[in-house]
Amino acid sequence: MSQELHRSVLLREAVDALVTDPGGFYIDGTFGRGGHSAAILQKLNDAGRLLGVDKDPQAVEYAQQRFSDDARFAIWHGSFADMDTAAGDWAGRVNGILLDLGVSSPQLDQPERGFSFMQDGPLDMRMDTSRGDSAADWINSESEAELAHVFKEYGEERFARRIAAAIVRRRAERPFSRTLDLAEVVKAANPAWEKGKHPATRVFQAIRIRINGELDDLQRALDQSLQLLAPGGRLVVISFHSLEDRMVKRFIREKERGPQLPRGLPVRESQISKTLKSVGKAVKADTGEVSENIRSRSAVMRVAEKLG
Repeated sequence: MSQELHRSVLLREAVDALVTDPGGFYIDGTFGRGGHSAAILQKLNDAGRLLGVDKDPQAVEYAQQRFSDDARFAIWHGSFADMDTAAGDWAGRVNGILLDLGVSSPQLDQPERGFSFMQDGPLDMRMDTSRGDSAADWINSESEAELAHVFKEYGEERFARRIAAAIVRRRAERPFSRTLDLAEVVKAANPAWEKGKHPATRVFQAIRIRINGELDDLQRALDQSLQLLAPGGRLVVISFHSLEDRMVKRFIREKERGPQLPRGLPVRESQISKTLKSVGKAVKADTGEVSENIRSRSAVMRVAEKLG
């Protein structure tokens, strides 16, 4: 498999925040095409270890080829929502977990994967092509009400009901099977959209999130990080849209604050069980990175550290 062009977003910032012990054990929960993994390995010494995780079979195959000669690295095929299974006996001893929630460039740029509304391909959108329903399966069978709900909740599409109705009318005549076909129907049903954005952007985002269970997986991964990380271990998450970033921000804030007890309860601050502390402020790509990689413009990185 040849290496596709893929630029890892916030590469230096993420790796610098993640690696606090060069001899530690780290998890790259979204291997992609290995940009972050390669940079992490450069910071590790001979005792350091890195576990890559990815649900995309192509990414796993690429990892096996790219890092086959590095004994410090191992790859695991599956979702980061199952990191606890992947980590095995390392639970509670992980020094850092990185989650880069963006879709990798090869996934977007290969028409046959079905993620793109700019190139024609089969309407698939599964990150793990070995299991689950495709986008076409879902679009052609889901109720109009549920289509509208997903477009609104996951895509924050204000014309969700109108677009859902147009899709249902069209599929009654002919089922959807191609990306550009769906994109054209969405475009025709969308009366207004943001300047510089394709009118199908939000709907395709929503379908991808729904097909891959991305928000459920993210919540599971965040919860697992508390059990996996050693005291002082870092959680680094790079989000690319507001739904994900709000989940991450809320999770860190709640674990930093600890359980909310009734007012007036005679409990000292030191007695409240707090499990995380935020490290620094949210980080965004600078103008130089955005000019070189337009996909970094919406990226937000948040960092938290596990308390002892």
